[in-house]
Amino acid sequence: MRIFSRKVLREAEEKHADLVGVLDSWYKTALRAEWKSLTDVRKSYPAADGVGKHTVFNIKGNSYRLIVKIEYQKHLIFIKAVVTHAEYD
Repeated sequence: MRIFSRKVLREAEEKHADLVGVLDSWYKTALRAEWKSLTDVRKSYPAADGVGKHTVFNIKGNSYRLIVKIEYQKHLIFIKAVVTHAEYD
């Protein structure tokens, strides 16, 4: 998969030190992935949810949400935001 924009992940790591390494692990997994559907995503991340046009990943024991848009046919992931559980609600 091609991923846009890693900058969002770096900014989240700067803001929340406990995300350092966690988001990098997600990035490496997603980069190597060949996801064709949410079902494929859930093989790697069982708690991932489809919310409208976005996929939401629970990060760091459900403390954070990583919100992305996946265009499965084009093998593209667009990172929209990383927010705390409270911010997501």
